[in-house]
Amino acid sequence: MTPLYARKSVSPPLKVAALLTAAVLAPVLSVPAHAVGEDGVPEAVKAPVAVSGATYTVSLPGVPGAAVRTPGPGRPAVLTSARPTRAFSLVGVSWDDPAARPDMTVTVRTRTAAGTWTPWQALHTGDAMGQHGDAPEPTAARGATEPLWVGRSDAVQARVEVRSGGLPGGLRLELVDPGTSPADARIAARATGSAAAGRGAGRPAIVGRAEWGADEQLRDLDLKYTDTVKVMFVHHTADSNALTCAESPSVLRSIYRYHVKTNGWADLGYNFLVDRCGTVFEGRAGGVDKPVLGAHTLGFNTNTSSVAAMGTYTDTAPPAEMLDSLSRVIAWKLGLHGADPLGKAQLTSGDSGSRFPAGTNVRFNVISGHRDAFNTECPGEKLYEALPQLRRDTERRTH
Repeated sequence: MTPLYARKSVSPPLKVAALLTAAVLAPVLSVPAHAVGEDGVPEAVKAPVAVSGATYTVSLPGVPGAAVRTPGPGRPAVLTSARPTRAFSLVGVSWDDPAARPDMTVTVRTRTAAGTWTPWQALHTGDAMGQHGDAPEPTAARGATEPLWVGRSDAVQARVEVRSGGLPGGLRLELVDPGTSPADARIAARATGSAAAGRGAGRPAIVGRAEWGADEQLRDLDLKYTDTVKVMFVHHTADSNALTCAESPSVLRSIYRYHVKTNGWADLGYNFLVDRCGTVFEGRAGGVDKPVLGAHTLGFNTNTSSVAAMGTYTDTAPPAEMLDSLSRVIAWKLGLHGADPLGKAQLTSGDSGSRFPAGTNVRFNVISGHRDAFNTECPGEKLYEALPQLRRDTERRTH
């Protein structure tokens, strides 16, 4: 069977035409990463950490053998055949205009390394839309669904249904191979740095970017900061709950690559991430103890920080270990800036794509959910219901 992608090569004109007909972009391969110091600036590596990975993109309407029907409410506009691919572990769908908010349903199924097909799984649309202002090169920014971790897979089938309007231009499938890193064999990595005081909340163990295998040559090296942290926004990654904690470094590398290479952002959007075993990971580069400007909450990235629970917590309650670590990292981060976990703070909307028109002053809980600022299910109903207790637990840690 014909694979869903083509490797980049130097081709004569006739072969170039054939590649364009296949409508497949070449994989983007990473190079060895550089470590990042506590100030977020790349520094020389005594023993380079090997990092690999690739992104394969496929033009959905142009896939040979696809059954494309007339778009309409509840009718499939794109239905590809089940086709083999190179190995990948994370999947998403993107489109040309990062400002577009198509009203559509996207589902995929994949073939696992064991040779079995998964059920159809939905890709969340809308949660990350509008963050294209974070792109260092605006022309490279794209709209996209949230990515979905599917584990090692070697085939995929995609279905897109239009609820209203039409398909966005440049619709394509994104397949991410996280590659390998020494981090995969040492998930129980040592904590980075030492404990720091902050209203009595000590610094928790945080697995740094170098430790989870971040390729620092993927991101924009121009680091950006805000003045302080007034509000901590809690998210979930809208990902699979079936992933194991041993897979966390691979998942992080995949999300990081998706945010940079698919969305076109400067770096991974979240400041921190926590897996179901309670391991805390450094997200966006720049220094975990600094007010790093992220790309997590449209209109309210200034003077805020974020932490994302890895998984989907709409119908599933977050594990106790995850909630404990969320309170630890939030207490420490807020303590650095003297913010009261039980208090409120005023922010000014910077984008009318949020729940509030640009320029609107809004009072938020110091610990808020993504849905408080944006029309989304994030961080999931079950995690959102846990926020009052999370605030109380965080407050106890600050004394």
